[in-house]
Amino acid sequence: MTLYIDPPTWPGHGRLWSHLVSDESFEELHAFAERIGVPTHAFDRDHYDLPAHRHPDAVRAGAVEVGSKELLRRLTEAGLRRPKHRRV
Repeated sequence: MTLYIDPPTWPGHGRLWSHLVSDESFEELHAFAERIGVPTHAFDRDHYDLPAHRHPDAVRAGAVEVGSKELLRRLTEAGLRRPKHRRV
């Protein structure tokens, strides 16, 4: 049971963002996010979006820093990946 966070390199709304995921369950992910004060509206399908200034909070609380590709691999292998539906 581990939480993972990627570097804050994703641009949006004038900021850089990280993704926070679990390799165990959404329950674990939600509990961790609540513990560090991440609002529920930051949850997006299978991860939480954290602004760059919150990245250190997640790491101090125990999230493991990994690259974005590694984060996606772990999320997918855990069976927790919920991709956006693509329009054809």
